[in-house]
Amino acid sequence: MLPQGENTMKIKLENLTKIFPSRDKKDKTPVVAVKDFDYEVTDGRLVALLGPSGCGKSTVLNMICGLEVPTSGRIFFDNEDVTALPPEKRGVGMVFQSYALYPHLTVRQNIMFPLENLKGKDRLSKEEMEAKAEEAARLVQIEALMNRRPGEMSGGQQQRVSIARALVKRPRVLLLDEPLSNLDARLRLQTREEIRRIQRETGITTIFVTHDQEEAMSISDAIVVMKDGEENQTGRPQEVYDDPKNLFVAKFLGTPPINVFEGQVRQGALYVGNDRILSLAGLSGADGQALALDRAGSVTVGIRPEGFIVDAAGPLRCTLRSIEVMGRDTSIVADHPACQGLTFRAIISSESREGLAEGDVGFSVRPSKVHIFDKEGRRLYFSVAGERG
Repeated sequence: MLPQGENTMKIKLENLTKIFPSRDKKDKTPVVAVKDFDYEVTDGRLVALLGPSGCGKSTVLNMICGLEVPTSGRIFFDNEDVTALPPEKRGVGMVFQSYALYPHLTVRQNIMFPLENLKGKDRLSKEEMEAKAEEAARLVQIEALMNRRPGEMSGGQQQRVSIARALVKRPRVLLLDEPLSNLDARLRLQTREEIRRIQRETGITTIFVTHDQEEAMSISDAIVVMKDGEENQTGRPQEVYDDPKNLFVAKFLGTPPINVFEGQVRQGALYVGNDRILSLAGLSGADGQALALDRAGSVTVGIRPEGFIVDAAGPLRCTLRSIEVMGRDTSIVADHPACQGLTFRAIISSESREGLAEGDVGFSVRPSKVHIFDKEGRRLYFSVAGERG
């Protein structure tokens, strides 16, 4: 049985920075891929680095495993500085997006390949290597496929082989770089559940890179939301979703995405366009400093899709464009003059759609699902009847 956490370790990143030289013949400005990145991964946890393409998440992963050398900053495994340590000496297992399997080798041979390169006191007999390969294959549930070649397998099966190969050396850290992006929707769902199961069974400290927020939120103990090489927010997935620090994080997390409106705070209330949607008891910035309710001015208002309540007398007056029934829930597509998009989407229970038809529709809003941001996209905090928004 693979180790259940006794050999895992804590990973600490200190002021990690990576700068690449420009490849643009006209613009020689260096590219800052990662900037002053600080984070600590508790041993035995699964953490997702989440963000859009080009945000630096894969570069962070490559520096952790040793494929990239930091421009500055340090990497610690437990209390050991491994910043300059070669990849093969870090005790890391890496799973790539492309699977990176040898097409001419069987599954057994692919899994055993890392063991064949062991030398000295770590060298294993063929019988020992085969036993370890079988053990890793059982963990990812491909033991019946050991004599197949990659070309005879589905994408999901190939990814399991890739994971088994990473696990066979019993690494203290498992790194996964966009491991599900080449799979179809059903296989992605199945494989991400398998990754979470394997991580729990082994207790291996795992870092998972993805641009898919649904993947990250569904299997991670914690997420790190990145933008332009910097950490924007970290925390438990649901906590980050419920309490985003800025507009970027609020817009990046959520399916369907948060609905964004032009708004104002005036006369002690929050307005979306001309609609007074909430009466405010208080308003403050991220630093806790109180802001004047009578002249806070223009703001951006984000409302989660589940934050709308169909209400004939509701203060938010909209035009209903279509109704999409999704089994238990119903999605309402509507528009409003202050909406930053062409339309917005509200998720309501199927019972609430009775009597709805295209035309005017009113909504009340759940204060806990409403977020206010200033002109720079920074979160503002409000209270309504004693409730903090």
